[in-house]
Amino acid sequence: MFEITHRDKKTKARTGVLRTAHGEVRTPLFMPVATQATVKAMRPEQVRELGFDMVLANAYHLMLRPGVDVVEKSGGLHRFMGWDGPILTDSGGYQVFSLGKDVKITPEGASFRSHLDGSSVFMSPEMCMDVQDKLGSDIAMVLDECLPYPSERDVARESLLLTRDWAKRCRDSSAGNDNPDERQLLFGIIQGGMYADLRAESAEMTVGLGFDGYALGGLSVGEPRELTLELVGSTLEHLPEEAPRYLMGVGDLFGLADCIALGVDMFDSALPTRVARNGSAFVGSDRLNLKNARFANDQGPLDPECGCYACANYSRAYLRHLVIAKEILGFHLLTVHNLHQVASLINSSQHLPLGTDTVR
Repeated sequence: MFEITHRDKKTKARTGVLRTAHGEVRTPLFMPVATQATVKAMRPEQVRELGFDMVLANAYHLMLRPGVDVVEKSGGLHRFMGWDGPILTDSGGYQVFSLGKDVKITPEGASFRSHLDGSSVFMSPEMCMDVQDKLGSDIAMVLDECLPYPSERDVARESLLLTRDWAKRCRDSSAGNDNPDERQLLFGIIQGGMYADLRAESAEMTVGLGFDGYALGGLSVGEPRELTLELVGSTLEHLPEEAPRYLMGVGDLFGLADCIALGVDMFDSALPTRVARNGSAFVGSDRLNLKNARFANDQGPLDPECGCYACANYSRAYLRHLVIAKEILGFHLLTVHNLHQVASLINSSQHLPLGTDTVR
């Protein structure tokens, strides 16, 4: 299911191949977020052309709208959204706690009110697995509890124990298909707040349950970047080398580069597309806000060193005009540019420099 192909001699970076029911993907990989079965402002073939082979959709949002039955009757999520590559579905644990109203947590599951219409919803680990099975994603995530930052130590430990129990129930109720070419993979999630020892404990518990891959959850939620990197590095030491490692919610260029060097294989984040919809572009170490008046007469491209469609054809002045006028084309072009920047970084990381150790 997962094979490491190269290791970097100077860092802990590695490349690999992840095999899913809808094809192989190379790692490190970044999944553009298709929360509602679409990468915002992009057609599926455009996402492919930029170099992305896998996307992330969200079980919570799709469960509430349009409903799992609609997706299932459409032939599954791949056919519904017109994407023929692998899809990972997030369980929706984060959305339950960030968007749901009147959330109540018990050992049985999470009760909350929909952020759409206020209707009462209950999500158990078993229901979470059933929803993702019906969606037909290639990789499903266990249901976990997400904590705000900061959280007290005793709260973080109680939460990680709950997440462990939910993970076991998810594993026990996941669809049983032993055919590796068809089986939906299941990833466990590491929690533990901002406490390295609790994250180590969570990692060892989760690995003990046995999953196809392991995700680091509850990070990049407002804590200092130095702490994020410290916790990622220390937690990875407790995960098996032969399994894919997935860091949830990191999508800035420097964060990606740093965490690839630590040995992370998979990433997702809505940041590149969200920043674009807010009128900003990734340019090197900067984030240009095109609403700024200084770009009104700037005839240069967003980034002279970028080869994306937006940079090759349009000026900063024109892009600023589109943003100020709230024209859809402007948000589309900025999305193309930001995703291209991420794709370029990921592509370069998939070709480690000469001198790396070859595993096979």
